[in-house]
Amino acid sequence: MNRWHLLPKVDLHVHLDGSLRPDTAMAIAAAEGIELPAGDEAGLIPYMQVDDDCRSLPEYLSKFDFTTQFMQSGAALERVAYETLAQAASHNCRYIEVRFAPQLHRRRGLQSDETIHHVITGMKRAEQEFDIVGRVIAICMRHHERQLNLEVIEAAAKFEGKGLVAVDLAGDEASFPPELFREVFALAHKRSLPVTIHAGEAAGAQNVYEAVKNLGASRIGHGVRLRENPAILQMILEQRIPLEMCPVSNIQTKAVADWDVYPIREYFEKGLLVTLNTDNPSVSGTDITREYRIVSERFDFTDSELAAMIRNGVNAAFLEDSAKKVLKQCVEQNLAALGIK
Repeated sequence: MNRWHLLPKVDLHVHLDGSLRPDTAMAIAAAEGIELPAGDEAGLIPYMQVDDDCRSLPEYLSKFDFTTQFMQSGAALERVAYETLAQAASHNCRYIEVRFAPQLHRRRGLQSDETIHHVITGMKRAEQEFDIVGRVIAICMRHHERQLNLEVIEAAAKFEGKGLVAVDLAGDEASFPPELFREVFALAHKRSLPVTIHAGEAAGAQNVYEAVKNLGASRIGHGVRLRENPAILQMILEQRIPLEMCPVSNIQTKAVADWDVYPIREYFEKGLLVTLNTDNPSVSGTDITREYRIVSERFDFTDSELAAMIRNGVNAAFLEDSAKKVLKQCVEQNLAALGIK
């Protein structure tokens, strides 16, 4: 077992529909009569997972058209949510926030609040079996009309404090800039829902500014293009807005051209609140241990620097105060046992 595996980790940015396993897709297909393009797990992988030839975020997002068809029933949502936490727990991840878009899981008649209920149910079952705490983030989709996104906010509000902790905006960032969604996230604030926004991934730093200033984001998903505008970077630094960085995914989507120019070391040394996350374990072919190993090896992060990123993640978690206090104690005990300060 490598040292990265032993670290007590958190994952603040992981998508449910990016976590579907090939064997689970086959099982759900058999149970629900879904036709498959291949007869075995290996044959399904090209439909579910990107390779090094992925050219853009829209190409990357196309994989979700395939995975979401298997996640249209309550039983399927519960199963994938349970397995997402089980997989994370196997990598000594102690806390995870799983995000998903309720409106993408309604093809067979589920209502938005029902989809949230089933995901929370699956996660609670995993919490009882594994040493992990999980919470849900509900996603509004950029390509959806306003009314559908307003429905997501209202559905999410019913579960705030009952397993759901925040709302998000995701999808094709370059085609749908954040200023289109001011009304949607004004409702989120009216309903007292914390906000994280995908920004500065497939479009520039201005989107990060808009997400924070006008959508009220208290965290930013990705933010790799923040350095394109030093003034906005400084604002994020001064306001202590955490960045949910997802290295493997950011390279695959071409949000960053190559590892040589990936900004995580630069951001960390500037004092930005960097956190490490998986984004889409199945679609990206990654896990939280791999993310830590890669940044450690490529950017010479020491164990104490990795621990600083873990602490950033704990502090940035959309978790109620009492549970966060317990999580902090757990993580610090783990780090102390490993001799890491």
